[in-house]
Amino acid sequence: MADSLDVEAMLTRFRERARAVRQRGVPPIEGAERKRFMEQARIDYMDYAMIGDAEATLEGGILRLTIDLRPESQRDAPPAP
Repeated sequence: MADSLDVEAMLTRFRERARAVRQRGVPPIEGAERKRFMEQARIDYMDYAMIGDAEATLEGGILRLTIDLRPESQRDAPPAP
């Protein structure tokens, strides 16, 4: 499977999923269901966006995703030990 995995295409699909979550409308639901739907959309967006922004490496059949969660202003600094 690792030989046929296009990592960049996978990351692109996650970026597209994040955009789709942001652009989709809220169905005609009310109250607690609406709140649950919106919270799930927030979580879905966050998950898809993080994976879409990851740096991916595929070495020896191991896919490694590196996600820098530091604030933008700290990203040029070396990671803390």
